[in-house]
Amino acid sequence: MASTTSEQLQILDVKVGQLKRDYEQYFLGSRPREPKQLRSEVQKAILIFSNNPIQNTAERFRFNSINSRFQAFKRQWDETLRKIDAGTYSRHVFKADLHDRARGEAGAKPRPSARGQAPQSRESLFDSYRDAALACGQDVSQLTPARLQAVVKKQETALRQRLGCEKVNFRVVVQEGKVKLKASPVRP
Repeated sequence: MASTTSEQLQILDVKVGQLKRDYEQYFLGSRPREPKQLRSEVQKAILIFSNNPIQNTAERFRFNSINSRFQAFKRQWDETLRKIDAGTYSRHVFKADLHDRARGEAGAKPRPSARGQAPQSRESLFDSYRDAALACGQDVSQLTPARLQAVVKKQETALRQRLGCEKVNFRVVVQEGKVKLKASPVRP
C-alpha cells in the first residue's frame, strides 16, 4: 500500500508540474484554452488524499508539500484570470498597445479595463471583437464587418424600442473566456 501511495504522489507531483506549464502557456497566449480538465483532475486527487489519512510520515510530508505548492499556484492563476476578465492583465494590455502602434495609431491611449471601458466606434468594434475572439481561441473565419454590423443594428433597434433611448453604445468584453458585446443605453 505504501508503494502505491508513493506512486500516486509521484503522479500527482508530475500533474501539478504539467498544470503549471500549461497555465504559463495559456497566459502567454500559446495555448488557446485554459487547462480546466487537468486542474479538476489535480483537485480531485488532492481531495482524495486530504480525506484519507496517510500513515507514512515521509509520504504525508510530500503530500503536504505538493498541496501547498498547488494552492499557491491556484491563487496565482485565479488572480491572473480575474485580471484577464477585467482587461487589466499587463501582458494583454501591452500586446494590445503594440497592435495599436503597428496599425499606425502611435500615441494611442492605453486601453481601459473592461468594466470602465469607453464605448467604441463602429469601425474599431469589429477589430476589437475579432482580436478578443482570436485571443480566446475562437474561430473567426466566418466573421465579417458586415455580419457584426447587422447583429449590432438588430440589437440596437430592439434596445432603443425597449428602453426608449435615442442611442445605444456597444463595447467588447470577455466574460468566462467568451467574447460578448455589451450594450449601454445613452440617455439625454
